[in-house]
Amino acid sequence: MIVRRVILLLIALFACGAPVQAQDKRIALTFDDVPRPPGAFLTPDQRTRRLIAALKAAGVRQAAFFVIPGNVGKPDRGNGERHIAAYVAAGHVIADHSFAHPALRATRADAYLTGIDRSQAWLKGRPGYRPWFRFPYLDEGGKDKAKRDAVRAGLAARGLLNAYVTTDGSDWNFEMLAVQAKAAGKRIDRAALRDLYVETLVGAAEYYDGLARQTLGRSPAHVMLMHETDLAALWLPDLVRALRAKGWTIVTADAAFADPIARLAPDTPSANGTRTEMLAWEKGLPEPRWYDRDDPEIGARLFRQRVLHEAAP
Repeated sequence: MIVRRVILLLIALFACGAPVQAQDKRIALTFDDVPRPPGAFLTPDQRTRRLIAALKAAGVRQAAFFVIPGNVGKPDRGNGERHIAAYVAAGHVIADHSFAHPALRATRADAYLTGIDRSQAWLKGRPGYRPWFRFPYLDEGGKDKAKRDAVRAGLAARGLLNAYVTTDGSDWNFEMLAVQAKAAGKRIDRAALRDLYVETLVGAAEYYDGLARQTLGRSPAHVMLMHETDLAALWLPDLVRALRAKGWTIVTADAAFADPIARLAPDTPSANGTRTEMLAWEKGLPEPRWYDRDDPEIGARLFRQRVLHEAAP
């Protein structure tokens, strides 16, 4: 009898369009541009150690690190190969972010695919490797649909998943601004930078989840774009706590890329940005289809005001 009443209640709720409960919000953490040069606060060696410890402290079982093999041997990257091995030893996975980080819109399709073959030669067979490729700058060819389709077909022929992202808070911008401020001898309010960093990435996740629900009618397993930055190494536990406080569950990259959204290939006038944005554009949702702080100028203004405590012009 109780079961029958529950079923009747659920039917009534669906019939009147009322939501039964909030859909679970799931998100995986992924890091681009490995290995990166020194940031404002840490050497590459320090950053790797702290980032691994931060992921463990935050209870993140598996993150994904997208590697640029052409940067591994550069002298300003520390021992890049050792860093990558350390991420894998800690339970995380690695994937392809191109050999030299070119923008597709500025590169011939055949040359771009040749670069992928070079990065694949370095990555394949390594522990923790996943057959995923993430476009540098999230640039899938811009307005050149022939180039876009040629590279998409090239990825499929190589057995590589387009490792899209669904949420982006442009964390690279705050890292760059911090490096520039340090070089200029400016005082950086680190507590304020932590708060801005966490607030922005959580805000991005919330914004893009809302956009995904409008577009797909559901919340997919999200993929957060981050970078291997000092900010992540210092404040990832704060970020994860803030995400969980908003109802997010941290899932593995393997789980996120198993979501049905991974099989979609949006056809939009310009192929760049998050998959969430492109799907919303394909469906005809109006602008804006992107988080406002993905505009570098907005991020820079907030950084100047809140982190450097400079008066607005």
